[in-house]
Amino acid sequence: MLELFFRKQRQIESLIFIYLNQLQMSQKHFYDGLTICIEKGARGDFDFQTDMTHKFESKADDTREEIKELMYGKALLPESRGDIMELLEAMDKVPRLFELVLYMIKTQNLDIPDLIVPDLKELLDVSLESCDLMIKQVDTLFKRRKGIRALVSTIDYNESHCDHIERRIITKIFQSDVDPFQKLQLKEMVVSLGEISDQADRISKLVNIINIKRRV
Repeated sequence: MLELFFRKQRQIESLIFIYLNQLQMSQKHFYDGLTICIEKGARGDFDFQTDMTHKFESKADDTREEIKELMYGKALLPESRGDIMELLEAMDKVPRLFELVLYMIKTQNLDIPDLIVPDLKELLDVSLESCDLMIKQVDTLFKRRKGIRALVSTIDYNESHCDHIERRIITKIFQSDVDPFQKLQLKEMVVSLGEISDQADRISKLVNIINIKRRV
């Protein structure tokens, strides 16, 4: 019985690492897609990158469901199961945000005005740096290594920095002569992009709490 328990534990951890890889792939295609849109507009390879972002978001969602099924098959102690499910549900929001931003641009036929391009690139870079650090945190948690706490402050700093960039972009949008309806569309897109760093920060704090509980 004990051997079965540990085998299921290892199986769940293996699936979590697969999930993290799928999240990274979704992030990569999101970055490529948004970069293409910023530099060339929503055409050509943008559609391909949007489809690939969705593909890996869907794969990650399937893996999360597989993990859930294993956990509810008594592979983990109830309290551990709750922590991991909360973590997975929180992480699942990140690739959904990737998809949301790209589909928002695609379905609304949004053009990115030159006046916000440098700030938007900065917001994208800092947001995805937070995602990279968050994924590293989760990887560290399940490999039972040290260094989780050190990443919390960097992710928290990035989240505050992204809030500042987001406000700066929105101010520029509404001070410009862009069409009023397009201003609202651009604001919605920027707020959704800014939510990525917010969610990475929430996950980071959750990982830290799980790690603290594990040591108690």
